[in-house]
Amino acid sequence: MGERIVANSVLPAQREAIRLVTSDGLTLVGEVSYPVHGPPIATIVTAHPLPTHGGMMDSHVLRKMAWRLPELAQVAIVRFNSRGTTSASGTSEGAFDEARGEGRDLRAAIEEVGRRDWPAPWLVGWSFGTDVILKNGNVDPVQGAILLSPPLRYTVDADLDTWAQTGRAVVCLVPEFDDYLVPEAARERFARIPQADVRGVDGAKHLWVGEKHVKRVLDEIVGVVAPDRAPLPEVWDGPMERWSDL
Repeated sequence: MGERIVANSVLPAQREAIRLVTSDGLTLVGEVSYPVHGPPIATIVTAHPLPTHGGMMDSHVLRKMAWRLPELAQVAIVRFNSRGTTSASGTSEGAFDEARGEGRDLRAAIEEVGRRDWPAPWLVGWSFGTDVILKNGNVDPVQGAILLSPPLRYTVDADLDTWAQTGRAVVCLVPEFDDYLVPEAARERFARIPQADVRGVDGAKHLWVGEKHVKRVLDEIVGVVAPDRAPLPEVWDGPMERWSDL
């Protein structure tokens, strides 16, 4: 019959601690999670929420991606702490830089994908991480960006225009009750990017609290990067651990 996948379910994956070195010489802590059986069919590089307000590579949606998607979707996940950010994995060198220096951090993670010869990455950012991506992630070999709760706090119109010019995919998942940018306002701002797909999520808030909303986010992400694997199952008939700190 299998067991229901819940908030602290951890499915099988190969998991490795990594160290990324940025172009300005900082060392960042991170982790890669990838399928146990066979190569990944897609790759996701994550960018976490605002570190000055508790955001880090272990922020819950990003960690659940790493717990589930390697096994359920055959997708590799790259997570890292941006400069000056601390999590259980350690502290990255440097200091918070309002989405400027964090662009060097993001590009170091993209380079890690190339070193591993994994499929060209999609970028998934959450809150502040969406600003980092919009300002710095429109580069080869990136396939596109998936933005969770984009506040557009540090992003300016010129940043949006570069995405319009290259035509890279941009998918925005915007909570109905977001604290910063609700779906209608998001559609107005992202109208500068003709290919932007803004999807409002009923009942959700900025932090995506609750398994219902996490499942929706992960289904939407997989539907973009590995559509044959969506929607994700809710029950798993195989090895599964439970993380203890939730």
